[in-house]
Amino acid sequence: MTEIPQELAEARRSIDNLDAALIHLLAERFKITQSVGRIKARLDLPPADREREAEQVRRLRLLAAESQLDPEFAEKVVTFIMTEVVQHHERIRDSETPTA
Repeated sequence: MTEIPQELAEARRSIDNLDAALIHLLAERFKITQSVGRIKARLDLPPADREREAEQVRRLRLLAAESQLDPEFAEKVVTFIMTEVVQHHERIRDSETPTA
């Protein structure tokens, strides 16, 4: 195996640290959205809130542009996450009986 230049190794370590941070952030986000799913199930609210989702996409596209990240890419990522969240909320709704 060829030796990796130190500059490249340092850049890769930084990428690895950022990847770890992203995973930890996603884990925390999904813990909170699981709680939201339980609240929605208890209050007999729908798993998806299309108006909020659309607002989130608009807001995050602007944030992406301000951060010099491709807004199309940001929208794909956030849409994927929101789709997963809604699926989790549907599973929670289907497994819990609302008490409100």
